[in-house]
Amino acid sequence: MADVTLIVGGHSYTVSCRDGEEERLKSLARMVDEKVGNARQSVGGKLGEARDLLFAALLLADEVDEMRENAGTDGLAERAETLAERAETLAARLAR
Repeated sequence: MADVTLIVGGHSYTVSCRDGEEERLKSLARMVDEKVGNARQSVGGKLGEARDLLFAALLLADEVDEMRENAGTDGLAERAETLAERAETLAARLAR
């Protein structure tokens, strides 16, 4: 196990992770830190450590939810297109 120190919202956190995952964890912490900054800009200042992290988590959750919705929509569109192509192929075979 490795210990990594992360800075989020001006606060330092030391967390443990599996060896080799340090850079990934630092990258994720930078994303959270960016969302803390976005939250602070939205409300015009610092909210306190817990609320900063809460708003950052909510912003990230909103992005994930939106991506899931879009992925589901794209997936459905692709499936519908595939089914339409199959139906056209079958129709062409039956027309022969």
